[in-house]
Amino acid sequence: QVQLVESGGGSVQAGDSLRLSCAASGYPYMPSCLGWFRQAPGKEREGVASICGGTGATSYTDSVKGRFTISQDNAKKMLFLQMNSLKPDDSAMYYCAARYGGVQYTSLHRGTYSYWGQGTQVTVSS
Repeated sequence: QVQLVESGGGSVQAGDSLRLSCAASGYPYMPSCLGWFRQAPGKEREGVASICGGTGATSYTDSVKGRFTISQDNAKKMLFLQMNSLKPDDSAMYYCAARYGGVQYTSLHRGTYSYWGQGTQVTVSS
């Protein structure tokens, strides 16, 4: 069974950086495409960034472009999200998501992913 485990969240000040990690296990190959999502209290879960290893393609939601970078390490089956210049609006629970097989296309829509982690909390204070 595929498992995704996030880590790296924490409480920081506005302008600080954090690096989130997601470890994938339970399947011999890295997922075709992965994504980071976030959900703040009372809000819908939104796609933040996506990557497909086969093509190297990435995509980001507009509010994080230029500040966040998604990357992966296939050998270690790890997904990362480098978050710089954090803002209070970035505060949320961050989730890792994955899918296997199919056409490789990046997606910020939660319905395109089959597997989810439990999340890691990011809190940014002003």
